[in-house]
Amino acid sequence: MYLWYLVIAAVLGAVFAGLLGWLGSGEKFAPRKFGSTVLRAILAGAVVAVGYIITPGVAGVLGIVVVFLAGAGVDVLGNRLAGSVTASQPGNNSPPKT
Repeated sequence: MYLWYLVIAAVLGAVFAGLLGWLGSGEKFAPRKFGSTVLRAILAGAVVAVGYIITPGVAGVLGIVVVFLAGAGVDVLGNRLAGSVTASQPGNNSPPKT
């Protein structure tokens, strides 16, 4: 049961980071962008599940908080990588975002 709490915390962490990014951007809500955030959130949950099965040492509320933050980090890192790839594609004359 604790494994599911960790998976849910990772997914919620990534979704929360995506929502904060959208709120900070001032753009209209784009379901396609949010969909990629949800996919990264599910990926974060799967990674946490596999990691917990391999090393079941983390327990308690601290473990849930750490996994929540890790899920948020997965979303932020995914956005940075996606932005880098998009900016470096041939024919894209816009400068990379800083």
